[in-house]
Amino acid sequence: MKILIVEDEIIPANYLKKLLEFEGYEVLESVETGADAIRIAKQENPDVILMDVMLEDNISGCDAALEISRYNPKILIVFLTAYSDKEMIDFAVDSKAFGYLLKPYRDKEILATLALAQSHINDLLLNTKKNFPSTIVRLIGDYSFHTDKHALFHHSKKVYLGSKALNLIALLCKNKHCSLQAEAILDTLWERPMSLQALRSLVYRIRKATTPEIILNNSKTGYQIGLKI
Repeated sequence: MKILIVEDEIIPANYLKKLLEFEGYEVLESVETGADAIRIAKQENPDVILMDVMLEDNISGCDAALEISRYNPKILIVFLTAYSDKEMIDFAVDSKAFGYLLKPYRDKEILATLALAQSHINDLLLNTKKNFPSTIVRLIGDYSFHTDKHALFHHSKKVYLGSKALNLIALLCKNKHCSLQAEAILDTLWERPMSLQALRSLVYRIRKATTPEIILNNSKTGYQIGLKI
């Protein structure tokens, strides 16, 4: 899991960072303000945010959590607080927080909460995969895309492409009998606004690694996967 720490006290922040990295988690950053929390969350899309409630800038941890959950509800937010009163619980509910940890921190509680978060994320991934039936889409040039494996093959040899390239091929295979407009593809593949050039560059890289006919395009109808005839 990728974790963002939002804690404005240096000693607790360093403690959390060292503990998590020792346990093998990837700590994206440790920031001190609500504004930085929102910015990093939108840039990096962490799996989990450990969010201090009381921050010194004009954006509290609760306000930052609400903004982040509106932007990406899949990010799990765990509040860090010295309080466990009703107001704190209400904030957690309003921001759809995954949970909260009381200060002073206890290693076992932190790790148990993250283990639950990892289990939650794994369940979501499994449920997502179940929505895609196991099938093979035969493509031009003896290529095939295996939707269950989310992988492209040439004959029986796996073709190694980046995740964004595979996501594009998967999207086109899912809509294999029609063309998709560039704007729709951009909105689906990227979580932030991107130019048409980003899509064109991605298509170029895929064609260069495979065959030019694997992705067809028409200036009026958009992009379509090249199916085997």
